Amino acid sequence: MVVSRRLLLALVTLVFSIPTFAISQLETSVDRNPAVEKEYLVLTISADDDVKTGDLDTSALLKDFIVGRTSVSRSTQIVNFDSKKQTRWQILLAPKHAGTLVIPSLSIDGVKSTPIKLNVVASGSQATQMKNLFIRTSLSTEEAYVGQLITYKVKLFLAVDLQRGVLSAPNLDGAQIKQLGEDVDKTEIFNGRRYRVIERTYGIIADQPGELTIDGTGFSGDVLIQGSRRGGMFSFNESRPMEARAAKSILLINPIPNEYHGEWLVSDLVALNEDWPEETQEYQVGNPITRTISLLASNTDETSLPEILIPVPQGLKTYPEKPVRKTFLRDKQMVSQLTQTLAIVPTKAGEYTLPAISVPWWNPHTKRQEQATLPARTITVIGSDAPEVSLPQNNNIAENNTSGYWPWLSLIFATLWLATLMLWQKSRIQIKRITTDQAELALAQHVTDAVSSKESFPPQASPVLTAKQQTNLSMLEAACKEENPGKVLTALQAHYGEQYSRSMSLADIAGLSLELNKGISQLQISAFSKEQTPLDYQMIIEAVKSSTTSKVQQQTSTLVELNPS
Repeated sequence: MVVSRRLLLALVTLVFSIPTFAISQLETSVDRNPAVEKEYLVLTISADDDVKTGDLDTSALLKDFIVGRTSVSRSTQIVNFDSKKQTRWQILLAPKHAGTLVIPSLSIDGVKSTPIKLNVVASGSQATQMKNLFIRTSLSTEEAYVGQLITYKVKLFLAVDLQRGVLSAPNLDGAQIKQLGEDVDKTEIFNGRRYRVIERTYGIIADQPGELTIDGTGFSGDVLIQGSRRGGMFSFNESRPMEARAAKSILLINPIPNEYHGEWLVSDLVALNEDWPEETQEYQVGNPITRTISLLASNTDETSLPEILIPVPQGLKTYPEKPVRKTFLRDKQMVSQLTQTLAIVPTKAGEYTLPAISVPWWNPHTKRQEQATLPARTITVIGSDAPEVSLPQNNNIAENNTSGYWPWLSLIFATLWLATLMLWQKSRIQIKRITTDQAELALAQHVTDAVSSKESFPPQASPVLTAKQQTNLSMLEAACKEENPGKVLTALQAHYGEQYSRSMSLADIAGLSLELNKGISQLQISAFSKEQTPLDYQMIIEAVKSSTTSKVQQQTSTLVELNPS
């Protein structure tokens, strides 16, 4: 009981022995005097106690100043068991006009600060090299057209160390704006003083004619300023908030000229390029031709590039891919590119002329319409690689068919040759009939012997493919299993090329059967069209096997006819 009373007495004594703090002093200071009109300075307010942020009322500053960002910090210092607390506000102020202004007295809990007289000079009267932080901007042109890309460059000059900060985009109405590329961090000497420069480039495209006002981009952040502690011999870096804003810019935006015809495109330079397989002089029916056309425009946004219209004559089918758009920098200029790739599949043999391609555009420097063109191109399409067979012509007979007896002798020889051919064909049919009868008698005798001896009837042998044909057929089945139309078409040509011992085009293969014609048409659409269609790969395999079996059986019967024994 005695111990409890002593402990309670000690706690009461300790509580009453703790010193109570109350604000007794409120100090204010500015980082520069004189100040510059509409340029930010830092007002520092220090209280010798831990004070709530909302206890300081700064509404009196709004009369003559633009109040910016406010930062609050607190610190506690203990020396020989004597603790001191401090609350510090740093407020960004920008004088609204030049002249002598007064930062009014501020108060917290009845404790007031001393007013500060501030001399404010007009904007532009202070030498630039004396500033530690400022912004400069530049425009690629002061007059532009609707839809024209305008580059807006921003440079932030820093003569102090940057702790943190944000560079905001400019404000504008009636236009699109986006940043181009990444920020560039470099060093420049401006008016004899070295600065760290952060450069950023924006692209602006106006949507409507008239005057376009660009509110200058702004910076807000903290920098490190070298300061010294009171009563100390060492200097320390202090964090100080700073803000800056660039001046406004005004642009004149012209409307689309009345004399312009076509889809609107304004650029410094426009060009059309083509990628074509030059090594090939002739093309086969059914074989695709890859054509790539690129539209390039300088200082133009990629979304402003029009679609490329690529006409083709009848007899050619086209399967275009989705256009690809991109933007890149070349020689400090932004270049936009639209790439259109398409597959051209000839359906008939002949000579075709691909029409010229033209894209209109407006030159803002010469203020006239120009054309970017791609010349016409002529191609030759052949049916297949198989050599054409024609009967030889006798020029002597053709030239002398009206004189002498040679025409009559030629006619007699031709008649005898035809009679001999007909007799040979008749004897060939008789031999085939005799061979068939002998084979049927032998087969009947074999069946009789098998029944009498109770032997099993031997199974019928199926047609046998060559090793090379079997390999090509396996490759075809593997391509169908992968559902790869391009590989299936290649495997078809390899398989039938081996079977017929000559090069086979897709048109030649399609002519073998209706099923193959349908399957090859579906494969071409799936391989070269941007729209994927389902394919019946099993039907294609069955059509190939059916045509292969017919071919092998035909070869087998021919061997039997030539070798009746």
